[in-house]
Amino acid sequence: MASNLTTFIHSLDPRTLPRVLQIQSGIYFQGSVYEMFGNECCLPTGELIKVTGFKVNKIIASICESNEDDQCSARIELPLNFPGLCKIVADKTPYLSIEEITRKVSIGPTRLGHPCFYCNEDIKLANLTVKQGEQIMFNSVEEVNGTLTVNCGVVRDNQSHSFILPFSQEGEFYECEDDHIYTLKEIVEWKIPKSRNRIVKFTNLLHTWDSSNPLPENFDGCLILAPIYEVQGVMKFRRDIVHILSDLDIEVIDVTDGYDISSFLQPLSMEDVFERTSKEFPMVAEVIEGPTGRQQPYNLLCPGKEIVIHKKYQAKRILASEIRSDSHKRHFLIPASYKGKFKRRPREFLTAYDLEIARSDKEQLHVVATKAFDSPHAELFSVSVGDQFLVQQCQTGEVIYQGRKKVIDVLACEQILNEAYKKVLLPMYMEGGFVEVIHDKRQYQLSELCKEFRLPFNVKVSVRDLSIEEDVLAAMPGLQLEEEITDSYLLISSAGDPADSWEIPVYRLNMSVQLLSKPVDETVSSPTRTIVEEISEEQYYMVRRFENQALHPPPRPPKKPTTLESKPLLTVPERSVSDALHAVKNLYVDTTKKPCSDQATAVSELQVSCQNDLVHWENEDDVTGTATLLDTSVIKGPINNMLLTYGTEKELEEKHTYEYVDENVIENIRKKFQESTVHHKTYPLKKKREETSKME
Repeated sequence: MASNLTTFIHSLDPRTLPRVLQIQSGIYFQGSVYEMFGNECCLPTGELIKVTGFKVNKIIASICESNEDDQCSARIELPLNFPGLCKIVADKTPYLSIEEITRKVSIGPTRLGHPCFYCNEDIKLANLTVKQGEQIMFNSVEEVNGTLTVNCGVVRDNQSHSFILPFSQEGEFYECEDDHIYTLKEIVEWKIPKSRNRIVKFTNLLHTWDSSNPLPENFDGCLILAPIYEVQGVMKFRRDIVHILSDLDIEVIDVTDGYDISSFLQPLSMEDVFERTSKEFPMVAEVIEGPTGRQQPYNLLCPGKEIVIHKKYQAKRILASEIRSDSHKRHFLIPASYKGKFKRRPREFLTAYDLEIARSDKEQLHVVATKAFDSPHAELFSVSVGDQFLVQQCQTGEVIYQGRKKVIDVLACEQILNEAYKKVLLPMYMEGGFVEVIHDKRQYQLSELCKEFRLPFNVKVSVRDLSIEEDVLAAMPGLQLEEEITDSYLLISSAGDPADSWEIPVYRLNMSVQLLSKPVDETVSSPTRTIVEEISEEQYYMVRRFENQALHPPPRPPKKPTTLESKPLLTVPERSVSDALHAVKNLYVDTTKKPCSDQATAVSELQVSCQNDLVHWENEDDVTGTATLLDTSVIKGPINNMLLTYGTEKELEEKHTYEYVDENVIENIRKKFQESTVHHKTYPLKKKREETSKME
């Protein structure tokens, strides 16, 4: 039976692809030509299209003032990256069987793929009775003894009970209320049932959305979302891939059973090619749809080009991110063959526990405190801004608490004083701030860095790779080498020059090829050419999530005992802020020998000036302010906050900028500081004059 394209796509199960469709009728008459997504495409009646895939292209949203479908007004188009968070309004229409739920609702391995339903009557199972209205979580679809089932679970008295429900289980199943918040993209991918509308309510429209926001100002209503799909397919007599929107006004009929699918063009993605057995390589292929990008070899892989795919294999890359204070970082995958050279850059540490993790036997870690800490125990050291330490080792120490001896973990350090070194103990739970002092001016190859130091590690390109026409890494003010990953690659070359071979990634290259039945001569290729691959934010998290599933995050830092009362942080008199900036900029102290008089003077000035400047700066606005370097706006160039997140979905990230402060930045900070000082000094006098004037 014929149906419009929208209805067909909404009811299509991706697991049954590819499908052959025949155009029955519509606005497209025989011989008409239309341009869709840059492709001219004839869609005459009777034309055959083999559908190979589909994805959501955009969202059409209907604005409604309540949760009812019949009270909707305007229709607007929303992009998938629309900024804002929204909650789902539960669907009031019941599902009549478990099979209907699995056909229309996305069920997957992640939290987003675990929908919850309740039944309006009891479900009696062999070892469990699911009560009426009890929330059932659908975890996965499984086949048990040839019967399709859903692995489910309920929570009772904080205990989870698992069970299975067969597809044949009938009843009235209603969607449960969902308290989670989602991005629009997450809802599109996981939370829009097929052939049903999805009502959502935005809880937070981000302020970054400008006047182009299609929603009314101060919008507080609901939206009914309808996805528009982009259908990907091939036609009978075309050697390219066509892309058609699902809302085109055409009717189609599924004729898959009556046609030989192999008679169509057989485009293969890079993932499809990689799944071929090793014995099938090398192979000759024609590029059907090429990747976008000016970088070689992407600009060589244009449609119609014949290439040789020599082999598939796994290769190592170093995952690196740009060091900067905001969230707009660039991410790169650097091959081991990169010929540039690096210099080290300072790291930042939020706790004493982080110092223990970064400690190395090859060299002593030298840090400067950027935040004050007043120890609650006399046996432990109180830190002032500007104190310098050489990190020794982790050990245990005894403290007196409420008249009793208590053993806690401490970090043994040496404090650098004017004329000597003093042994001190820092509590491991100390939430302070430290910045590393670099004494190593050596230039390293990438392989040397990975061998001699533990990742993550901060560097800057000091000598660019001259074999690359444009080395993007050389323009970065700083890079954090995060971890070594292993990824899948194909070795390709032009059919006309098999010796000039390139590595291309399998899972990040949007490219389709058609295999050709041509013989391939085995050739001895020259050294494989690789590229520094820049990846998107989404690809960055996909790499970290799926390439390193077996890796566990580092343990969380020990927390400060909750029974210990916090004391006010150290405060000291006022002094100029420019001295502190100058001192931080020139932190190069040779710790291999005792400080000489000049070095001792510099260290002493740093300790005092950092404390004085920052305490005064904060106390001007808040009399309860603390001597903290990271929490002020005085020095944001050299030192910024580092955010630690843990878990499978929230891996370790660091936000910081380690470039030394530019003279112009110092001058701007000095001006702001002076203006602020003048304002605070003149404001009381001005206010008094105004009050006197009013009285007169």
